[in-house]
Amino acid sequence: MTWDCECGAGDISRAMPDVSWGAVSLQLRALIDAGAIVARADGRHRYYRADRDRLAGVSDMLQAMWNDSLWRLKLAAELDATRRGPPPSPRLPPSLKLRRTGRRGRPIAKAKAGRRRT
Repeated sequence: MTWDCECGAGDISRAMPDVSWGAVSLQLRALIDAGAIVARADGRHRYYRADRDRLAGVSDMLQAMWNDSLWRLKLAAELDATRRGPPPSPRLPPSLKLRRTGRRGRPIAKAKAGRRRT
């Protein structure tokens, strides 16, 4: 976002609704500290832009990476648009599945074959 124009922190945060304001703020601070972006204060507001001179050596790689990501997103959106039927149900990894628990919140051991729990 900051490559072509100067953006406020609010604009950057609104462009990424799934990222918290605090996370955006921390990332902006890290990018400033690394010298990748430059901040300009205007009263209470701060505006950010990429430091193109400093990033000149990696600009081609960043552009290619961004274009590749957009291409993959386009393919995924087109595939989802052509899919028929109900959407696939999300599958949780075993580590996130709910476990049956006893009275004290401890997991219930699975009964071994051939034995009954009493």
